Parts: sequence; C-alpha cells; structure tokens
Amino acid sequence: MNKLNQTLLEFELEQNFTNDDFFVSKCNYFAFNLINTWPKWEKNILNIYGEKFCGKSHLSEIFKKKYKAVIIKSDEINNDFLKKIRFHENIILDNLEYVNNEEILYSLFNFVEQFNKYLIINSINPLNSLKFSLPDLNSRLKNCIFAKVEKPDDDMIFALVLKHFSDRQIKIEKKIIEYITKRIERSYGKIFDFIYKVDQFSLINKKPIDYKSIKKILGE
Repeated sequence: MNKLNQTLLEFELEQNFTNDDFFVSKCNYFAFNLINTWPKWEKNILNIYGEKFCGKSHLSEIFKKKYKAVIIKSDEINNDFLKKIRFHENIILDNLEYVNNEEILYSLFNFVEQFNKYLIINSINPLNSLKFSLPDLNSRLKNCIFAKVEKPDDDMIFALVLKHFSDRQIKIEKKIIEYITKRIERSYGKIFDFIYKVDQFSLINKKPIDYKSIKKILGE
C-alpha cells in the first residue's frame, strides 16, 4: 500500500492553512479577501453571513488580531455598550440573530456612520433579508457590503476533515478522506457532527479508522 496514503498530510496542512489555520477556498475567498484588505472598503459596514460553523467567527478573530478590533457579543448589546466601543476604530458584532433590540442596533449603525468607524456583522442570513420594523434601520443597510460564505466545496471539506482528524491525533488514510469528501453532505454542521462521531468511535473502539467504520458513521 502506498506509504503516502497511510499518513496524515501534515505538510500539506501547513501550506494550505493561513492566518491561524484558516483554510481559504473558493467558498470563503471573498470574505477572507475583504478582511485582509481593510480599510480599502467601499463602505464602512461588512456583513459576513453563512451557515453555522462556516468560519465567520474565525474570520472575525483574524481581523481582531490584525487590526485591534473589539468584538461585541449579542448579550453585550445594551444601553451601555457604546461606551465600550467608543475608542475603537474597528468593531465586530457576532451572532446578530440574538440581538432583539432594534433601537440599540440602529444606534450602533448611527455611531459607526457618525464617527467613521468600521463594523463587521456576523449573521446566518444576510442583513438585507431580515425584516426590521424600524424603517430607518432598513435604510442603513445601504451602507453595507455583503460577503457570503458559501457551502463547503471539495477542497474545504478535505481540509476541515484533515485538520480536525489531525487535531485529535486520529490517523487515517488520504484515500479515505477523499472518500469522505465525495460522500458527506455539504454542510459545515454535518461535517462537524461527523468529526465528533468519528472521534467518539475512535475513543470507544481504540482501533484505526477504516472504510467499514466510515461507511457506518456516514450511514451507508
């Protein structure tokens, strides 16, 4: 059996991952490129959207470290949060879905516009698809750049499976990862669920992961 197929491709992993192990593929290149070309944005607000686990928060962490941004979690959106961000040029709002106060959100948009700040908003759905009751809030969406993280392509699936197996010290043949890539559902959530099941299987059975076990976990 080819020796290459019996190893984790650790050197390929190091070459393909950039900025704290963030893998860049066609599905996330636009968002990644925007993060790395600040402040050359056409508008001051960037909405990065895509399904859960697609890497939005990871991109935000890259931006935070590179440009000294402050991250505001949804549970920190209150009447005092503007005091926390007033001295920061770059602001990140994570998990927009959990923000229920439209007036405070509107205040954030006005704050960014008035003081020429930059704002990244992470959400599952694009901001312009949400129905805000405040007309003025909807009008502020014209000042947004929209960057969608698409469903994972083959390169992304391969990289995610490889990285998480490597992190968990699970040895698996390259051709099995290729087999997984072609058959697993193209969903970040499904991929992470699959990795968790493989990890549990490995811990319980304490034996190498082969085609038989992968087919079982995939439900084939």
